[in-house]
Amino acid sequence: MDFTFTEEQQAAVEAARAVFSGVVPDRVPSPSLSPGAVAEDIDRRLWGELASSDLLGLTLSEEYGGAGLDPVALCLVLREAAKVLARVPLLESCAVAMAVERYGERALAAELLPRAARGELVLTAGANGRTGHDPAERAVTARPEGEAGDTAPAGWVLDGVQSAVPWAQAADRIAVPAHTAEGRPVLAVVDPTSDGVTLADQVSTSGERLAEVRLDGVRVDARELIDAPGAWDWLRALLTTGTCALALGLGERVLAMTAAYTGKREQFGFPVATFQAVAVQAADRYIDLRAMEVTLWQAAWRITTDAGGALPATGDIAVTKIWASDGVRRIVQTAQHLHGGFGADTDYPLHRYHAWAKQIELSLGPAAAHEEALGDLLAAHPLG
Repeated sequence: MDFTFTEEQQAAVEAARAVFSGVVPDRVPSPSLSPGAVAEDIDRRLWGELASSDLLGLTLSEEYGGAGLDPVALCLVLREAAKVLARVPLLESCAVAMAVERYGERALAAELLPRAARGELVLTAGANGRTGHDPAERAVTARPEGEAGDTAPAGWVLDGVQSAVPWAQAADRIAVPAHTAEGRPVLAVVDPTSDGVTLADQVSTSGERLAEVRLDGVRVDARELIDAPGAWDWLRALLTTGTCALALGLGERVLAMTAAYTGKREQFGFPVATFQAVAVQAADRYIDLRAMEVTLWQAAWRITTDAGGALPATGDIAVTKIWASDGVRRIVQTAQHLHGGFGADTDYPLHRYHAWAKQIELSLGPAAAHEEALGDLLAAHPLG
């Protein structure tokens, strides 16, 4: 079998590298240097360049101005974005757009997706629920309003809270998971300027801007609520896998920084990279990266080939998030250790990567949460 990436996927990587080459991670706002300070907006210049390079519509069909690529291509681009700590909701916007195209009504897709591909519309998603520990769809209720016929409601009313929504203040639409009175999970596409929507600032570990999104009797049209079976589960799976791609890219950059530093830093007349204790630690982290990579592509491929649950990706996603969370944490910890005093210097870019790594590690569940989910899955499907 051929496991190499396609020409289109490799072209997406080259385009992403060209765009991100102008991003300087040292200039990323740091919570250590300015406690409590957050950037007011996404990097609009970078957002525009991503749109001009057709990377925002990478995974949309040509009908909506996209390139028609798959989640593997998106993960390849996210990997490059994390290396420079790109301050854009690339994962959230692309993932929500894909979910709308895959599960939403054509009228909704026609309204939103061409504008999203051109960078005119920023999309994000609330995936953490009220506390980050309970299923996100349980935090918001959706009840029908104004019956248009015997079975189809003309609209829906949303009540509840989604916490830690990335860049909600800059978003034009927020995908909000909710549940009906029957307990069925649904996905609402909400305009944050709608009556009843309140955004409260929250600050992430990385210093990026988040928001608590409170919904008090928020009304959405019937076409803005996606009730197709599996829509929210699929979006959550894609968001989780994309987060693992960010962890891989960040880890690769940090290990490269560590190799460069230990290769030029000398003790006793020799580069510290030649010392066995240093080399062994670096080798262990390289093994972490390769495990993070192979499990990532497995999960991304499963999402791509999952047709109506015929090849469920749940277990593979849990495995890759376990490796991503534990792996990125170990990589930045080892990097700080091998950098010595520089590892604690807030003027050195490593501390920014460490802050982002901690955010990525915990986003959409730490390793322990996914280990529990994997255990439940195995218990429900015993071998033999």
